[in-house]
Amino acid sequence: MSLFIVSLSYKSSLDEVDKYLAGHNEFLRKHYDNGIFICSGPKIPRTGGIILCKSDSLNVVEAIIKEDPFNINGVADYEITEFRVADYATGFEPFLK
Repeated sequence: MSLFIVSLSYKSSLDEVDKYLAGHNEFLRKHYDNGIFICSGPKIPRTGGIILCKSDSLNVVEAIIKEDPFNINGVADYEITEFRVADYATGFEPFLK
């Protein structure tokens, strides 16, 4: 199991991005509910967002990102960074299962 940092960068105005925010939030909830997403939130300043997720493969993460309304509607670009957890704080264990 690897962790992935998904970095979204908006390529449209915030007014355009906000048109798809409700759908994006539903997308996030779906993948929190299925145990793939660990945490997410907007960048500061609001130029995009970050999603931390876990998966067995980059291909799975790429397929999930294709479902995001921000991606479908072309308002964000995505950079995915895979990493292997080498160490972690006490209490983080449940996120690694």
